[in-house]
Amino acid sequence: MAMKIRLARGGSKKRPFYSIVAADSRMPRDGRFIEKLGTYNPLLPKDSEDRVKMDIDAVKVWLEKGAKPTDRVARMLEAAGVLEKATRSNPKKGTPGKAAQDRAEQKAAKAAAAEEAAKAPAVEEAPAEAAAAEETAE
Repeated sequence: MAMKIRLARGGSKKRPFYSIVAADSRMPRDGRFIEKLGTYNPLLPKDSEDRVKMDIDAVKVWLEKGAKPTDRVARMLEAAGVLEKATRSNPKKGTPGKAAQDRAEQKAAKAAAAEEAAKAPAVEEAPAEAAAAEETAE
């Protein structure tokens, strides 16, 4: 049986409250769980003691049994000092999305067209000025 230490959502609409539970990975998020290990209230300030409450001893027992924490729970366990801090790599974090790339390409195309338009009349005006200068010289 694959075990997970994960969050089970409670609370009302737009007022989330999570229980930290040990559950079979095949069960639904808010479904059947084996043991409640703590609570997480994201509405409290980050420096509040009551934001995350865990039974650290019970969590360690489940980790020894082979339970895998989810990403969010793993971060909470790292903050509590139970797990070693994992190195995370997200190389695509700083790259813009597809829509932003399309907008940048369109903006570059408009700028190039405006440059061409600015250069083209200047080239055409020079012969016109030269012709005007010739007419006044005659």
